[in-house]
Amino acid sequence: MLETSTHSVHKKNNNHSKGRRESESLVYDDGTNTFFWRAHTISVLVFGVIALVYVVFIEDQSDDREFNTKRGIIASVLVFLAFGITQAKDGPFIRPHPAFWRLMLCISVLYELGLVFLLFQSVSDARFMLTYIDPKLNQALDFRAYGGECTLWDPGHPNGPLHNFVDKLDGFVIAHFLGWFFKALILRDIWLTNCISIAFELLEYTFEHQLPNFSECWWDHWIMDFLICNGLGIYLGMQCLKHLSAKEYKWHGLWNISSYRGKMRRVVSQFSPYSWVKFKWQPTENLFRWLFVLILTMMFLLAELNTFYLKFVLWVPPDHPIVLGRLIAYLPWGAVAVRESYDYAGGTAKKFGQQAWMISAIIITEFLIVVKFGSDVLSTPFPAYIQWFWLVVLLTYIVYTIWKFQMKFPRFKRWFQVNVEHKKIETSSASELSDGWSDQEPPDGVRKRVTLHANGNPSN
Repeated sequence: MLETSTHSVHKKNNNHSKGRRESESLVYDDGTNTFFWRAHTISVLVFGVIALVYVVFIEDQSDDREFNTKRGIIASVLVFLAFGITQAKDGPFIRPHPAFWRLMLCISVLYELGLVFLLFQSVSDARFMLTYIDPKLNQALDFRAYGGECTLWDPGHPNGPLHNFVDKLDGFVIAHFLGWFFKALILRDIWLTNCISIAFELLEYTFEHQLPNFSECWWDHWIMDFLICNGLGIYLGMQCLKHLSAKEYKWHGLWNISSYRGKMRRVVSQFSPYSWVKFKWQPTENLFRWLFVLILTMMFLLAELNTFYLKFVLWVPPDHPIVLGRLIAYLPWGAVAVRESYDYAGGTAKKFGQQAWMISAIIITEFLIVVKFGSDVLSTPFPAYIQWFWLVVLLTYIVYTIWKFQMKFPRFKRWFQVNVEHKKIETSSASELSDGWSDQEPPDGVRKRVTLHANGNPSN
């Protein structure tokens, strides 16, 4: 997504730092700093105080408790956003404006606070509170199951031989495609993106006995979803990444451009990346990166599962604006979080990033809400073949991890070498002693004591 060209870096190893510089695009910037790039902290404070003064001294007072409560909450949110936009730390992105990314961070904080509040409610109260956003909510829903009739080619049907395929084409097909297009831009790695895509299809098989939405035909999983929606989105995302990687990044101030056409192009390019960094996750480089990529993958998959389980336990229709708004908000949050995670894993960042920290808290809190409100759904036992499948996957992963990285554990290697040396010394010492004792009595300190029983048999 959108990058800065300068970072406060912490180098953990020179080799990776060199690779990072080679993967980062060169940027030319004439250094123009216009009015829109200044902080404006005092201006925001003055306008905020004026708005509060207006409410106190000029606006008519209302005795409507619900109206005042809603306005008070909205005003509190706006004050927090104003503070965050002007005072929060900048992240790794600066386009279209650093204030935009500070705003996204503050919105994620507010969302997390709302989730924590819901977590302390009962499921009935949580569903009721959503009616303050939309009075039509808090109604039991019948979620659609996409399985059932799975005949792909039905030549005798009056609606056409592909009627089952056409029947499953809805607005979520476009959402699938766009979602994986942006996931490819966020992760910037075709192998990691496809691994997550395959893993999620397997998770749909795993949880289809709990959620009707996951019940799909085989061709819905692997043709419509994996190949068409996910695959096409990932492919176009990779093509976009190639363009951004090859692009030349030269920036001039708007007033330093003479032609009107050049000025318009400069305005449009403000919404493009400032620079670009190619991601090299290299999960097999060491154990830390291997486990880090595993955790990143699990967080991605958990966020996807939360989408379906939250709307199921809170009775929110799949096409409701709340669901769409959450998915849209995850795009900028995820873009910054993955970039911060990449910098942390590669050693160019000393601390785990603020947006990465916040989105991790959000995903975990959403999962806890699902566990609390949907315990009856989650407690549905898994089929035996599902249990065996994931047991094999887990054991395979553990065995491969041990095989791949055991010789790279410094402590284990030292322990192994020390024990081998000790065994060699003990073996050689025993051999020398046995050779020396062959024709003579052993020394007193190591003399073998033998007790003869009454019947004359020795006992050790």
